[in-house]
Amino acid sequence: MSDLLSTFTLADLVGIFGTLIVTAAYFATQMRYLNSDDILFPVANLAGSLFIVYSLVFSFNLASALMEFFWILISLAGIINYLRRKRA
Repeated sequence: MSDLLSTFTLADLVGIFGTLIVTAAYFATQMRYLNSDDILFPVANLAGSLFIVYSLVFSFNLASALMEFFWILISLAGIINYLRRKRA
């Protein structure tokens, strides 16, 4: 196990952190700890996706990059929608 951990790069660790953020946000909404209408949900998803994209710069995977591209767009749409609702 320590051999595996010693092979991780900074990019790997950043990507893992991003995955944990996205997963935690999803888990929190499923357990009703977090409402998907709350600004924290799309912000957490955006942050997590950006961390994952950082890791993809160093170890590219097209399928993962496409997934993160759409995840970022959806998160931005959620943030914009939240801000529009707050103004109204």
